[in-house]
Amino acid sequence: MNHPGNTHAQKPGNTGSPQGDRATGELRLVAWETTRNCNLSCVHCRASANMGPFSGELDTAAAYRLLDEIVQVGNPIIILTGGEPLLRPDIFEIAAYGTGKGLRMTMAPNGTLITPENARKMKETGIQRISISIDGSSKEAHDRFRGVPGAFEGALRGIELAKSVDLEFQINTTITQTNLAQLPDILKLAENLGAVAHHIFLLIPTGRGKYIADQEISAQEYESTLNWFYDHRDRTSMQLKATCAPHYYRILRQRAKEEAKAITFQTHGMDAVTRGCLGGTGFCFVSHRGIVQPCGFLDLNCGDVTQTPFYDIWRHSEHFITLRNYKNLKGKCGRCEYKNVCGGCRARAFEATGDFLQEEPLCSYQPASSLS
Repeated sequence: MNHPGNTHAQKPGNTGSPQGDRATGELRLVAWETTRNCNLSCVHCRASANMGPFSGELDTAAAYRLLDEIVQVGNPIIILTGGEPLLRPDIFEIAAYGTGKGLRMTMAPNGTLITPENARKMKETGIQRISISIDGSSKEAHDRFRGVPGAFEGALRGIELAKSVDLEFQINTTITQTNLAQLPDILKLAENLGAVAHHIFLLIPTGRGKYIADQEISAQEYESTLNWFYDHRDRTSMQLKATCAPHYYRILRQRAKEEAKAITFQTHGMDAVTRGCLGGTGFCFVSHRGIVQPCGFLDLNCGDVTQTPFYDIWRHSEHFITLRNYKNLKGKCGRCEYKNVCGGCRARAFEATGDFLQEEPLCSYQPASSLS
């Protein structure tokens, strides 16, 4: 998508869309792949990241310009991710710049490269929370998943250093057949470590994840896992959130209705959602080269921030506009009475069918309209 003229300094106007806010999208969360360099070799990696160098990464000036353009759309949470963001030399300058813009800056390191010095810099530059992945309840299980011996001990060491500077952290876990049975122990480990949140991710077979697609859990295991996760909401002080698992928001409503109680949503930290799939509607991903996608797992080029201002991409991308109209969903997702709160995983649909609007392939729920 090319944009005529030099518009980087212009402020975007009202789109005048008849669909209102849903058509333009309320931007809540941006995950920015600040670098593709990584010191680990995770079996599920979306980016197939490894030690570079990688060409074409946004330089410091382009990074500042991106943040300038993001604040013209809204005030979202920014996740500085990778690869491994701590391998980017100017990461703290970027963090400080975003903080100065009033953005809530967070970071997603793997923990192994955290030192006393850079933990202090995270705190000083305004990083408000970090997320560290724990994908096994033992070092053997986690290291096997992360592809490097010592990754588990490194992550725990990084967590302790974050705690030493009073830096809030959450634990992320990608669920596959290999660690599904360990989930209760991983949840307990997150509690014992003092995490403020535990986010579970359901494997989407992209990047290196395609090579372990056979380790994806079944639709029935998916459903039971999300119900198990729901059952623990009132048993822990941690925030619990299911990511790349939009069915959870259907289950929240089903279970609340069964239990005749209201649902209270909290929107702080990285848990800034009240709907399942936010790809293109409240969330987007920016690659290391500046390509904007609905999410990191949905490989759709929605625009290039080196050619088009971010705010124009967010407001006018054809893919984003399509995703914001839930009537475009196909198959049983299109018929489902929960489509406005779930939406199905668009990345999983795309990987399975080549059509990001098709029905979620790992959903066992049958819409009421299909049963009548």
